[in-house]
Amino acid sequence: MEDHDTGAAAPEVGVSRASPPPSGQASPSAGRHNGRPVQPWSGHGQAGDASQHQNGQNQKAKTRKRRKRRRGGKVFARDDAHLAAAGLSVPAGSAPASRPPEAIVAALPSAAPSRPEQDVRRPPVQELPVFAALDLGTNNCRLLVAVPTRHGQFRVIDAFSRIVRLGEGLTANGRLGQPAMDRAVEALKICGDKLRSRKIRKARLIATEACRTAANGAEFLDRVEREAGLKLEIIDRQTEARLAVSGCGSLVDRDTQGVVLFDIGGGSSEIALIDLTGHRSPRLANHIVSWTSLPVGVVSLAERFGGRAVTREIFAAMVEDVAVRLHAFDGRDRLSHVLASPKFHLLGTSGTVTTLAGVHLDLERYDRRRVDGLWMDRDSVDRMVEKLVGWDFQQRVANPCIGADRADLVLAGCAILEAIRAVWPSERLRVADRGLREGILSELMADDGVWRNNGRGRA
Repeated sequence: MEDHDTGAAAPEVGVSRASPPPSGQASPSAGRHNGRPVQPWSGHGQAGDASQHQNGQNQKAKTRKRRKRRRGGKVFARDDAHLAAAGLSVPAGSAPASRPPEAIVAALPSAAPSRPEQDVRRPPVQELPVFAALDLGTNNCRLLVAVPTRHGQFRVIDAFSRIVRLGEGLTANGRLGQPAMDRAVEALKICGDKLRSRKIRKARLIATEACRTAANGAEFLDRVEREAGLKLEIIDRQTEARLAVSGCGSLVDRDTQGVVLFDIGGGSSEIALIDLTGHRSPRLANHIVSWTSLPVGVVSLAERFGGRAVTREIFAAMVEDVAVRLHAFDGRDRLSHVLASPKFHLLGTSGTVTTLAGVHLDLERYDRRRVDGLWMDRDSVDRMVEKLVGWDFQQRVANPCIGADRADLVLAGCAILEAIRAVWPSERLRVADRGLREGILSELMADDGVWRNNGRGRA
């Protein structure tokens, strides 16, 4: 079951939908594991040989210009010796993930082609540092690998996303089921292979609500380490909310006064209230004045109320269930001073809002580039929710932005959205097809200083 979130086809993260997309997108595989806040990896690939002396000042000048054009770095595959030195686990019986050092695995901004008729050897070029983020949620397994570009931005060079439904049956049993764990492990093996094929500066691999609450969550992560060679960390709900905010910073305009950011997940829903009426710092997460994590998401709500045959009465009951939980949130009024302002809005990052946006745009195939950063007004959201509530299960399956994998979950997500909109009414909702992984990458790059080291990592 593949998710419609491709990631690699996205514009540079940090660029809003209104910004022109960058040129030179890249592809292939990713790089590494060892979840917890990961230590930097050592060792660098090199490209080319040392320069030979040339006769004449004109030839020297041409050589210097050619070298300057070629700076910008290429990323090379890591061999098994590098993997062992970095402490990366390779599952028993797995095929070597290494490739020859000369195999370029990311087509980053390139230089002029070499000229074989000129006997000029190229100097070693500086590599662009590569960062990775993996998010194993209740419903999805997602990986992003990226390199820094302009200040505060990065370019995705590889991505993986698959619906695994790890939390299937968790609400009823309190444990992760065997089929669900098997699906997740298979997806994580793919991620592990990708990660071992690159040299990664830093990475962070996280697990969220399903592994947080399941009685056998820790046992499952031990299996992941054995079979996929990945060591994941279970993050708490506050960290999850902060990372979601960090991943969406560029979608909040400079003149915005207040935002309610929500991330409707599979097993939980994180909500952060962001007050921007004072001096604005570079990190949006610094402006969180209140947050909550509701122990309810699209998977858990659909399992309790049903997701296939959803009558209007069942939908109303789902909305009420979430509303009761929100009423218990003591900090829900911390943005009351800006709710009436046109400079206040909602910001949603989840499959629910991206699905609504895709249906709103009447897309024949989900297109992240058109969805991420899209503004929807109150009436448009009302119409889309009403449309989906009026569809039966097969109609939902038939929609290309929903499909069979989401058809039994999308109305539960709409119910959570409606409860949020009732507490924080807004004329505008901005849609974000980004979240935890982008937040992880932004924080890793900022903490590593790639955007302040003499312009390193800038386009």
